[in-house]
Amino acid sequence: MGGGQETKGGPKMTATIAFQGELGAYGHQACVESRPEHTPLPCDSFDDTLAAVRDGRADLGMIAIENSTYGRVADVHSLLPDSGLHIVDEVFVRVHVNLLGVPGARLEDVTEAHGHVVILPQCASFLRAHGIRGRVSSDNARAAREVAERGDVTQGALASELAADIYDLQVLGRHIEDHDRNTTRFVVMSRSADHSRRGTRPMITSFVFRVRNIPAALYKAMGGFATNGVNMTKLESYMVGGAFTATQFYAEIEGHPEDPNVVLALEELDYFTTHIQLMGVFPGAPRRFEGR
Repeated sequence: MGGGQETKGGPKMTATIAFQGELGAYGHQACVESRPEHTPLPCDSFDDTLAAVRDGRADLGMIAIENSTYGRVADVHSLLPDSGLHIVDEVFVRVHVNLLGVPGARLEDVTEAHGHVVILPQCASFLRAHGIRGRVSSDNARAAREVAERGDVTQGALASELAADIYDLQVLGRHIEDHDRNTTRFVVMSRSADHSRRGTRPMITSFVFRVRNIPAALYKAMGGFATNGVNMTKLESYMVGGAFTATQFYAEIEGHPEDPNVVLALEELDYFTTHIQLMGVFPGAPRRFEGR
């Protein structure tokens, strides 16, 4: 996917990638940076984003999965296994927060800044230093659009520079976030699985599983990865269907499902589990291996 579609007797159609949020959102930025040849399709929610891919309105979906400062994105891990889609890539986006204002506004004019509830604490020091009150918005890009529509110099938005370009706002404060390494990780979803080996970096295999109801089941299930030298980079648990007794795990490992050591580790995992579902096989992004 990603090369466009040929219509019968018609021109080649541009491939589309769906994301959650409005134009100018950080999900939109991830699409622009990693899939510039795709036309971005904004969606109201992660559910809508996945549905757009599933029903063919989009070729790919860009889904935020975790943030380096605030951890995993709520509900996403529980949505992915039932989406009917496959992870084919990952994208890391450096989240720069900017204070945007209407043309002609000055920093000292702004008394309120609108942004998502997660963004506001990220630039608390800047807002406090300039006497600006934070106001919660459902989406950073939406905040930028609404500030542009109001045309009020006292109102600012906390959003990306992409949003400033889209809504004709000016940057009054650039890169004002408190944490200078704040990064969001996205996964790219597709209707078709791609288990091919690609790229020059190690492959990542992701899957979900449920352990059998026996003592030390999780410990025993993980043993196969240790004894076979498979590096597990992520292991997160979450409840299934709101039941405290039904726990599912999302895991990522370095390696390809056909690697001999991965085959052995997964065989041992299978013995201690009641359910294993392969979610995706994809090349690790450069950011993943920084510092090694």
